[in-house]
Amino acid sequence: MRYHNITKDDMLNGDGLRVVLWVAGCSHCCRGCQNPVTWDPDGGLAFDEAAKEEVFEQLRQSYISGITFSGGDPLYITNRLDVGALAKEIRETFPDKTIWMYTGSLWEEVKSLPLMRYVDVLVDGEFEIDKLDTQLHWKGSSNQRVIDVQRSLAEDAVILHA
Repeated sequence: MRYHNITKDDMLNGDGLRVVLWVAGCSHCCRGCQNPVTWDPDGGLAFDEAAKEEVFEQLRQSYISGITFSGGDPLYITNRLDVGALAKEIRETFPDKTIWMYTGSLWEEVKSLPLMRYVDVLVDGEFEIDKLDTQLHWKGSSNQRVIDVQRSLAEDAVILHA
């Protein structure tokens, strides 16, 4: 897996203060994307042990609510295994921290991925510039959904995060 940045003390990409891992690789290439530099799966830096330790150091802080995977797209085909392994390790190491994820894919396309068992909240759907709304909470366009993953899996229906 490759990444572009690790943001600390982020308040814009999920609830509470978060660490955000901006991964490389995206096939959606949404018009008006805020991060087109992250589309190239070969861009950025290799996610190595030092990068993982940087993320874990942040997650050890009591004031950090959890991690958000963004990008790029954490569910880009070449990211799925590494993001899944990292999410599993984070869930096991920090069971009280939440895991958020942004993807251009729809819930219906990704709900059966094994890594979803570790995700608390998924913001799904491509960013659509024509549906941009700066008043929306945790999403950029009105077509996107902020989904409570664990409740949605349990109830086999899309349950929006409150």
